[in-house]
Amino acid sequence: MAPLGLTCPDCSSPNIVEDDLYSQPQLVCEDCGSVVSEGALTSDRGEGTDVSYRLTTAVSKQPCVNQIKGLQRVKAICRILRLNSEIEELAETYYKQAYEHRNFINVSLQKKDALVGCCVLVSCRLRNWPITMGTVSCLLDTDPMLVGVIYQEMVKTLNIEPHSQACIADVLEAHCQEYKISSPHVPEELAEDTKDITKRAVALVELAADSWIVTGRRPLPIMMATIFLAWQSLNPTKLRLKYTLERFCQLAKVTKTKPALKRITEIKEMLCKLGQEIPWLRGVVTPDNAIQQVEYILKYRYALLRRALRTHEDALMDAQQPSCKDFQPGIQSEEPSSKVAGPSQTSWPAEQTTNKSFEEASESNTENNQQPGDEQVNLCSTGAQVSQDLEPNWGKRLLFAPPCVKHPKIRRMDKPALKDVTGEEEISDSEIDSYIRSPQEVRAFALAKMMLCSSDKH
Repeated sequence: MAPLGLTCPDCSSPNIVEDDLYSQPQLVCEDCGSVVSEGALTSDRGEGTDVSYRLTTAVSKQPCVNQIKGLQRVKAICRILRLNSEIEELAETYYKQAYEHRNFINVSLQKKDALVGCCVLVSCRLRNWPITMGTVSCLLDTDPMLVGVIYQEMVKTLNIEPHSQACIADVLEAHCQEYKISSPHVPEELAEDTKDITKRAVALVELAADSWIVTGRRPLPIMMATIFLAWQSLNPTKLRLKYTLERFCQLAKVTKTKPALKRITEIKEMLCKLGQEIPWLRGVVTPDNAIQQVEYILKYRYALLRRALRTHEDALMDAQQPSCKDFQPGIQSEEPSSKVAGPSQTSWPAEQTTNKSFEEASESNTENNQQPGDEQVNLCSTGAQVSQDLEPNWGKRLLFAPPCVKHPKIRRMDKPALKDVTGEEEISDSEIDSYIRSPQEVRAFALAKMMLCSSDKH
């Protein structure tokens, strides 16, 4: 007799009977034919079934080649941005999780490359590190739109809650609320509306971003500097211009930050460089009186930026290269060279400029300045490019450059080991030339050779 309460594990049938097979008693289910022996089910249907390889082995899955390259790219971007080890480890962890997820395992290599930057970006935002999506897109050389789409999908897939990135206008407006500079708190000649200060401060922050002042900087000193300069520029009276940042903070009842003084100096220098391109104020604008021209500079900032860059390039070419007339045959040094009017040689009367806009005056000035000797200037600019390549720090050649490029940190370098010198080594012609000619002679020789080659072709 079969034990009471015993059922078949396959069909749950209670019809189980004893069956003697070759003098060996067994329990068999009459409905499905399964064999029950010693409390364990041994079904003939389960014998000989295939089992997958991953279920029969305990070997962990090894990362593929693309995943290894992606992790190396994550480390490289973290080192370029000089992130700490905590952010780097967090970015690697997110990349491993996202890469092995089914939403990213079968995507294109371009999207996997964008995933690298998204993992770094979300790690920086979780640790309050000031890195923007535009910076990551520039490092990856990828479309920012693609990076934004992958970022949103990754955050949703991994269920990450990054800190919300508010608009700069909202941040400045909230920050301006802390400054007690409205009419109920300060005298009427020192009071300003918070909305007007926010609008002017946002424009100053955008202009500072175009000139690389904001790059790699903390937001609080930038906001304090722009609010202070906006307060002065909205009504540049003698009383306001005499106020220092410390007195302004005492007036507004806020705590001063030391880096804000440096940001004020940098923004004033930038405003001075742009203000010097205003035709009727050429050579008059200084960092001390640039605040009085902020409204006009912000109104025509893009045109002034282009003109300032063009003027700086022309001045750099004239300073680094000798005059092209010294290398032209048949032209004496005493004779004046062909005049090429540049932005620094233009003088516009105030009456003419007031009747037409700045852009119209710039276009008319550019058309009038085209001379037959422009081909000569092109040859000079080519020589200037040769000399610029010899400069060790390219940031000093530019009018606006990132702070880390203009003021690089001094790093220790290991001195190369001295080799045994016997005095019988062979000397090449290039080494002999470097011993004989100075850098100025090399540049002059290269420019003269270039001029001779161009004259032979004609």
